[in-house]
Amino acid sequence: MKKTEIISVLAESTGLTKADVEKVYNATFELFKEELAKGNKISVSGFGTFDISERAEREGRNPQTGETIKIAASKSVKFKAGKELKEKVNN
Repeated sequence: MKKTEIISVLAESTGLTKADVEKVYNATFELFKEELAKGNKISVSGFGTFDISERAEREGRNPQTGETIKIAASKSVKFKAGKELKEKVNN
């Protein structure tokens, strides 16, 4: 599903306008981004947990030249599905 599809379904199921649903949608995901950028974990009950994973600097190879290069340290977002989501997907 894409953003517009999600907004349409939510508007229909809640009776809210698409404009109101879009505001909530945007605010929710902006909050997620801000909190993750601060290093905070986000838990959505029944859905899952978003957390930050840190990767240390490491050596790699340029596949074209075989030259050794340094890959900078980085952070990425991890998602761990909650029990209810796992059960829903597996049924």
